Amino acid sequence: MIIGIGSDLADIRRIASTLERHGTRFTTRVFTDIERERSDRKPHRAASYAKRWAAKEACSKALGSGVRMGVAWREMGVVNLPSGQPTLHLEGGARERLDALMPDGHIPRIHLTMTDDDPYAQAFVVIEAISR
Repeated sequence: MIIGIGSDLADIRRIASTLERHGTRFTTRVFTDIERERSDRKPHRAASYAKRWAAKEACSKALGSGVRMGVAWREMGVVNLPSGQPTLHLEGGARERLDALMPDGHIPRIHLTMTDDDPYAQAFVVIEAISR
């Protein structure tokens, strides 16, 4: 059963400009350690950060909260499954919001797809409730 859907489109140029102006102050405020390590290794660093920004925005929309209602940027982190497929790990207020959306007897599964085609990055999130 689908619990939430969210999408976002981010301008890579805007993220590149923010990275230039604010550097680690921006990245440590918004991104998890795993996201920073992965993005900082990429040749197109700004595109990698922009995809992850879009994923967080899309996730907050799927949660129905936006980045408010106790949900913070760093509580939503893009991680990769062993297969390489991206998904989101939620903790803190974001996890509490996710758990509150789950019907009794169900567990959440978060589906994430991200892409970029300069100058844009896009992410799409579907939150599904799976029977135990």
